[in-house]
Amino acid sequence: MSRAAERCWLVLFRTAWRGVRFLPDRSAYRLFDLIAVAAHRYGGRDVEALRANYATVRPELDPAGLDRLVREGMRSYLRYWCDVFRLPDRSAEELAALVRCEGDAPVRADVAAGRGQVLFLGHLGNWDTAGAWATDHLAPVTTVAERLRPEELYAEFLAFREGRGMTVLPLTGEAAVFGRLVRAVRAGAFVPLLADRDLTRTGVEVDFCGQRAAMASGPAALAVSTGAPLRPVAVRYERRPDAARGPSSYRIVISFGPQVPDRGVGSTAERVSSMTQQCADYLGAAVQRHTEDWHMMQAVFVGSGNTQRDQAPSRRP
Repeated sequence: MSRAAERCWLVLFRTAWRGVRFLPDRSAYRLFDLIAVAAHRYGGRDVEALRANYATVRPELDPAGLDRLVREGMRSYLRYWCDVFRLPDRSAEELAALVRCEGDAPVRADVAAGRGQVLFLGHLGNWDTAGAWATDHLAPVTTVAERLRPEELYAEFLAFREGRGMTVLPLTGEAAVFGRLVRAVRAGAFVPLLADRDLTRTGVEVDFCGQRAAMASGPAALAVSTGAPLRPVAVRYERRPDAARGPSSYRIVISFGPQVPDRGVGSTAERVSSMTQQCADYLGAAVQRHTEDWHMMQAVFVGSGNTQRDQAPSRRP
């Protein structure tokens, strides 16, 4: 993007972060829902990328069914952004009411024993809310984030996440990030990593929803290097049972998968590949069940285009 376009995005994000928080919940979520419907109707590169990914993972849908799913995907995506812009003001008590967990008992036992955790996440639901909740109610989060352009926008997201108590390392631009993660895990850190798209050119090719896809090898490599548990995690939206229907009536569900076994057979690369495939199997099943909450607006399947397309600030970081 041009420098002028980058500055426009920066102003837009800063305005949203400051302005949306002053709106009542119902009004804010209603506004973002209207934006989602309009964006779906207008189309554009992001919407078409979402459509292509949804068509790949849900090939049984006819054109009308696929279009409805894309509309719901855009509504979920804009719900994510409204959540993000309002998250700085959420108290720990409010977050507790906005999150439900599944399969978290083994994770809590490991955390209580001081054992570091490595979590394999996809661009599902709202990982920012999940990370803030985990920091308040489970264990402080250490993670890695992709740099955005302009640099000031990356700094805004860094300040936002660190303001919620998370430790965030940049994917690029600093040396020895993997080594820092290894030390953090060995010290008992809780390390969730978004991994359903390879950004490093060193990822692993896996079967994902019946197709070949490139995914990040980092989570499995970190687990192999440290001996820490590796678990896939899926995050989705669901309606709150105690809320009136409407765009503001949702909470997230964090589903912790079973620990992925490291069978210790073969080379390190083979072990990492096997563990990444097991995570991809869990994540793929979640994506097919809750496709509308998979906010993947870049090419991810091998042969569908460049899986490393530059990420503009309009996309989810």
